Formats: sequence, structure tokens, C-alpha cells
Amino acid sequence: MVSLYPLVQNECIKIVKKRRLFAVLLILATLIPMFTYAQMKVAEENLKRFGTTDWRAEQREKINDYTRSIGSARVPEEWKQFRRVQVQLAQYYLDKDVNPAAPNGVTFTREFMKNAVGLFIPLMVMVIASDLVSSEHSTGTIKLLLTRPVSRWKILMSKLISLILFTSLIVICTALLCYLISGVVFGYGGWDMPVFFGFQISGTEVDTSFVRPIEQWLYLLMEFGLVWYSALIVAVMSLMVSVLIRSTAAGMGVMLAVLISGTILTNMVSSWETAKYLFMVNLQLTDYLTGSLPPIKGMDLGFSLAVLTVWGIASIIASFAVFTKKDILN
Repeated sequence: MVSLYPLVQNECIKIVKKRRLFAVLLILATLIPMFTYAQMKVAEENLKRFGTTDWRAEQREKINDYTRSIGSARVPEEWKQFRRVQVQLAQYYLDKDVNPAAPNGVTFTREFMKNAVGLFIPLMVMVIASDLVSSEHSTGTIKLLLTRPVSRWKILMSKLISLILFTSLIVICTALLCYLISGVVFGYGGWDMPVFFGFQISGTEVDTSFVRPIEQWLYLLMEFGLVWYSALIVAVMSLMVSVLIRSTAAGMGVMLAVLISGTILTNMVSSWETAKYLFMVNLQLTDYLTGSLPPIKGMDLGFSLAVLTVWGIASIIASFAVFTKKDILN
């Protein structure tokens, strides 16, 4: 009986030989310096605008701008709710005299991962996952693969394990490149900087009774765990699409459309409550750590984790059900 280890090893070799991982790393190495430069220009612009590097001036300006817009009749109610929450959060940080975005490599990494969890990292994962099975059809190796004296479930399990490994690698590499590149500009400190955690949103009110400061390295671990889980769900769903659709290009197109539509829906579905059961709307898990207003009323961290888990399990079941009964002659 063939064990899983050589199968997983073979799948990892195939993924590396396709050089898609190197393409992902190249994209990261190209884009992260651009984001770092943009962040540096924002800091310079704030210096010109406020005449000081004091972060409090920026926070006060943010509070004033949002407060004025809340009173405007031309601003949609959904935006007003978001800005009311942001005003309370900004005021909380001012009262505690803690800069929520102190310029350093660790803070840049934290903010980048927070903003990348909904679309950027899932797209990088999709590049690896979208052709794990469908490429076997395009290269003509599917018959050789499925006629080997190995159970079909083991073949797909080896692909799933390899995908989990490479998904973890992408998340780790993203964080490392963020820290190493941004640290050149902003410095490599900030590990012990306090970050407030435990904000709870009730309607448009922010409950701070459970808020406590934690060191930024611990906050990063929590954030990375949520980012990894979101990326993992996208990975297993991409694997399912790769099993169901024989064309790699079509499979990538489907996942790309789904992920982009999720980004659009997140900003537009506040009045469509049933949309909260779509996995795309629940990918922004890191928003719950910072106390951001959820896209749909009634959503919280536990709910989003449960929805993603159900989608992930359903995708794995569908993948194995189809793959183990796949007709390789047609």
C-alpha cells in the first residue's frame, strides 16, 4: 500500500516545477515596495498638511471630517454608521494616547495583512490552487494518474495536503517580505507596541468594556491565524473548482469573478441580510479584531468562522465525491 508521504512529495515537486510559487513571490517582491513607498508618501503628505509628525493631529482631523459628514443628508445611512464607529474608535485611541498606526515595519505588516486578506492573498493562493487537478487534463496525465495502483482518495488527499502547505508558505512569505522590505524605510521595531483588542460593535455603538491592550507581536499571531484560515478556505474551494472544471483558465476565471464580486458585495450588501451566508462576504476576518463595523448586521467573528468552515467542508466533500467517481475516458 502506497503511503501519502511520497504522493505529497511528488505533488510539491510538481507545484514547484510549474514555477507559479516563484511568480507569486515575484509579485509580492514587486508590489510590497510600491505599497511601502505609498505609505511613506502618505506620512510626508500628513507632515505638510498638519505641519507636525504628531499622529494626534491626523486623528483629530479624521474625527472632525467624519463628524461633519454624519450630519450631511447626502451621505448614505450605511456610511454614516461606519463613520460613527470610526469616530468612537479614533477617540478611544486619543483618550488612551496610543497611535494605532505608528510607523514601523511591524505595524506596516499588520495593516498590509489586514487589507490583503479579502482579495490580494486569496488571489495569490488561487494561482497555486486553480490547476492542481485541471492541469492533469490539459497535460494529458489524468489517465496515467488515476490508473495507478493508488486509491483515488489518496491522490486527491496528497493534493490537498500539498495545497495546505503552500497556502501556509504564501501567508508566511507575504508577512516576511512585508516586514523585511518596509523595515528598511520605517525601521524594524514595534514588536512590543500596545494594540487594543476586544472592541465589540452593537448597532452603531462601540462597547469598550472588554478592550485590553496586548503587545503587537501577539496581535500579529492572532491576525496571521485569521488570514491563514481565510486563505485556506479559498484554497479548498479553488481545489473543488479545479476538480469540477477541466479547463484551468475557466476555473481561474470562475474563482477570480467570485473573489472580486465578494469585494464589491462587502461594500453593498448591508440591506441584503441573506448575503452574510456567502463565503466571500466573510473573508475579512481581521476586521473583527479592530472593531470595524461588519458588512451586514448580526455578523461577528464566530459567525464568519462558522460560515467559512461550512463552505470549506462542503468543498472538500464535493471534491472527493466527484474525483473518486471521475470518468477519465470522457
